[in-house]
Amino acid sequence: MIQQLGQVMLYVNDQEQAKAFWTEKLGFEVISDVDKGMRIITIAPTDEAQTRIVLHDKKKIQAMSPELNLGTPSLMFYSENLDALYEDYKTKGITVGELVNMPFGKVFNFSDEEGNYFAITEK
Repeated sequence: MIQQLGQVMLYVNDQEQAKAFWTEKLGFEVISDVDKGMRIITIAPTDEAQTRIVLHDKKKIQAMSPELNLGTPSLMFYSENLDALYEDYKTKGITVGELVNMPFGKVFNFSDEEGNYFAITEK
């Protein structure tokens, strides 16, 4: 039986740029950054987070496993104070979409430097 989602693989063109975006702009923590012939960067909102994001080099993964779907996963994050987070992201120069009210609550999307879009909703 599956108990939880452990990791989400995010395939990026520039691992260092992606690491900087997620840590410096969004405040994620680097859980590990290992390079043993292939660099694997694991990040999470906090060290205690149950689900982590793994930043992989898209070109290396494509060469090793050309059958894999390397598209960006559709991720929805939760935040307790969405209005403040929205303003913070705009101040930091992060590309954000409109803050909208949905049947399930307020939500906005944002993109990283590679144009990958993600969403955040108030929980």
